[in-house]
Amino acid sequence: MLDVSLLGTGGMMPLPYRWLTSLMLRYNGKSILIDCGEGTQIALREKGWSPNPIDVICFTHYHADHISGLPGMLLTMGNAERREPLLLIGPRGLVKVVNALRTIAPELPFEIRFREIEEDEQGFDFEGFRLKAFKVNHSVICYGYSMTVERSGRFDRERAQQQQIPMKLWSRLQKGETIEQEGKVYTPDMVLGAPRKGLKVTYCTDTRPVDAIAANGAGSDLLILEGMYGEPEKLAKAREKRHMTMYEAARVARAAEAAELWLTHYSPSMTHPEAFLGDVRKIFPNTIAAKDGRTVELNFDEE
Repeated sequence: MLDVSLLGTGGMMPLPYRWLTSLMLRYNGKSILIDCGEGTQIALREKGWSPNPIDVICFTHYHADHISGLPGMLLTMGNAERREPLLLIGPRGLVKVVNALRTIAPELPFEIRFREIEEDEQGFDFEGFRLKAFKVNHSVICYGYSMTVERSGRFDRERAQQQQIPMKLWSRLQKGETIEQEGKVYTPDMVLGAPRKGLKVTYCTDTRPVDAIAANGAGSDLLILEGMYGEPEKLAKAREKRHMTMYEAARVARAAEAAELWLTHYSPSMTHPEAFLGDVRKIFPNTIAAKDGRTVELNFDEE
């Protein structure tokens, strides 16, 4: 089960009904935050979730509407007597930017660890899932992220018995462990069937449409993309500012063959994003004009 909550859907500035950009993912006891715009803490509280269990915070880029909520978030974690290290992931310059913001949060009771993205595409492996950052096209260095939860094949009891694999090893092999015992090597593929479909969520804001988005978002159960503008006449502005319109996001979702598209990161001037869905859905029918707090629980397919 993968919980996904779009905490904030605003771009540029917060509004009374729309906090700035932030996404929360929870899987297997791990909590991952992508971007931390102003109002993220309030959005978490409204959701009923706590900031203290966050294990990883990823940043797409360092414009204020994506990172301005970080100092307060760190202070709240510290005031909650957090002791566990916090991992931050982001484009080059991460250490410099965060340390500058920490001028107002200089003393924390936990360690901050940094992983700067050095390549156009870079993966980060965690227990049970993988994050992949991919470079997009904004006015500053900017990345999108995919989170993939892989799923191994079913345990084949009959194969294990036929190969006379000791029963006490079955559980460890099923978890992916390779075991050497009494001169024999036992590998997970000896007892597992073909890998099954996992879960995938891709998140990308502040960019022009580029091939990397559809390539890395291919087959996503959920694709979350910016729809900065809904008015067709604002295409020129989107190109100038290096953002996407709702229609461009829908075309990316169609190319990626995603299951569902959530639009986010709206211009402050766009008060009713849902008003444009009629034409957007002609391009990609399963499109949602997301609002703050939109949440879904993704589950593995039953087989």
